[in-house]
Amino acid sequence: MRQKSLEDADEEHLVRRTAKGDRAAFEELYRRTSPWLAVRLRRRCADEQIVAEVMQETYLAVWRAAGSFAGAGTGGTAVGWLWTIAARRLVDAFRRRAHHAQPPPEAALDVAPVAAAEEVALSVAMGDEVGDALRDLAPELREVLQAMVLDGLTVRETSVLLGVPEGTVKTRARRARLLLREALS
Repeated sequence: MRQKSLEDADEEHLVRRTAKGDRAAFEELYRRTSPWLAVRLRRRCADEQIVAEVMQETYLAVWRAAGSFAGAGTGGTAVGWLWTIAARRLVDAFRRRAHHAQPPPEAALDVAPVAAAEEVALSVAMGDEVGDALRDLAPELREVLQAMVLDGLTVRETSVLLGVPEGTVKTRARRARLLLREALS
């Protein structure tokens, strides 16, 4: 009977039960969200090892910090909260990798700054012309487009992820699309 109630529970309820130490609720949350999360992470990172590490770190953080989920009363969703954790873990993984990687000899002579982790993910995900146009956008415009287009987040989820009001997300998305249209025309 308890299992049936978990199947009917929404993700927010599962997070709240996880915060109380309910392992079955955590397992149900994982079962529902891990396929979706893995797909979104793979859109930003082709390295399966990094994706697996980020998945593990994300769900460990969810288990430990489920009590800090503020909930829908604050405009956030459980899925948006989960993605926020995962996105931050992915950026951290890119930074760790960049920090530990040895540059090839020809790169050591180049004095150009190393691209940020998000830039690397963007260049892999997008073609040359579109990728160049996206990289030319201001970072705050680019991150809104990445969240909404590459990751498929809603305006509300993007707002939670980036920590800016929904109106700001809408304004930045519109501005970014206009600039991209100009750059690609």
